Amino acid sequence: MQISQEIKVKNNSLRVSHKSVTIGAYVYPGWHACPERDRNFPKGWSEWDIVLNAPSRFPGHNQPRIPLRGTYDDSVSSTSRNQVSLACKYGIDFFVYGFFWSRGKRVLRDALDKGFLAEGDASGFPFSLMWANRMPRGVLPVKLDPGPEIDPGRLVYTDQNDFLNLIKFLEERYFRRNNYFRIQGMPLFSIFDSTFFLRQLGLELANETIHLAKEYLSEKGYPGLHLMAINPVLSRMVDFRRAGFDSVSHYVWLPDWKGSYLQDYGKLIKKRSSEWKEFAGKARLPYFPSVSPGWDATPRAAVDGSQLLRRYPWWPVVVGENPSLFSDFLGRAIRFTKNHNVSQLCFIASWNEWSEGHYLEPDRRFGTEWLEAVRKEKEDGF
Repeated sequence: MQISQEIKVKNNSLRVSHKSVTIGAYVYPGWHACPERDRNFPKGWSEWDIVLNAPSRFPGHNQPRIPLRGTYDDSVSSTSRNQVSLACKYGIDFFVYGFFWSRGKRVLRDALDKGFLAEGDASGFPFSLMWANRMPRGVLPVKLDPGPEIDPGRLVYTDQNDFLNLIKFLEERYFRRNNYFRIQGMPLFSIFDSTFFLRQLGLELANETIHLAKEYLSEKGYPGLHLMAINPVLSRMVDFRRAGFDSVSHYVWLPDWKGSYLQDYGKLIKKRSSEWKEFAGKARLPYFPSVSPGWDATPRAAVDGSQLLRRYPWWPVVVGENPSLFSDFLGRAIRFTKNHNVSQLCFIASWNEWSEGHYLEPDRRFGTEWLEAVRKEKEDGF
């Protein structure tokens, strides 16, 4: 096994060796007001409203979760400056920004374009993009509704021309930046609902489309594209390799979505970390673990009497999470990727998903201990 490689960012490079693992943290770009939300919510609304007013749903429920340094607007550069400073201090190597695109329409874009890129380019801090091929919710908190769990209006449909247009747009606006994160010179790009992507295009057309996208980037002077499948369905794992994906991973792979209402964090991290080898084996591709500090999406759920729905965002809730257990979880991910992957990457979901209860940013409960756990495991991994 090759034990060292360069992950190049054009003129800069990061050296990844057998002594270190590169850690990416997912960033949710939803903490600012925007025209799309102003049409559905009071003008100037952002998700901080539901985070700060989240009710406790059972005795001992850890809600609301309050940022230690207060709320922020992620569309302003000072926010990004603070986030990058924390990331560098505690061992996060790059951010993975959620990128909302639906046939050329973009939403929640100001956190990246007006916030991060105003400071990120200047600092040289690396970033990559994850296509969030699902539109944000138009109603929050979510109302009780017997309809489908995912509103059909939120689904993002694509085809070959649309995907190629997306890749061209990304190359012109992002891939060519000095601080865009690359693996062996190839821009890293991931698709959130990769299974839905395959179902839409079908295996043969997906393969042709991905091949054309990589060919386009090759003509632009890149070695290719490193395309990562997020949240793949286990029964279709092998199809992602056939379609032309280069690696697989998950976003939040923690709760048992069909399990009990309250789920113990300590038990979950043992179960999830035991599954990584199977995923890699079935996919026949590198599997990059993604670990989470917790899960509790109830701030996004409306309160309506005593009714409790067995569905997102009411169900389930992970309890018993703490920085010590998270440190153990991340340590497992670091050891796995060092032992199984040439490109030694792992991910954390996420940096700032406050309304779903998984974040690294300092809070009033644990202060900076989530981040301190990252630094500890990063240092122990050398």
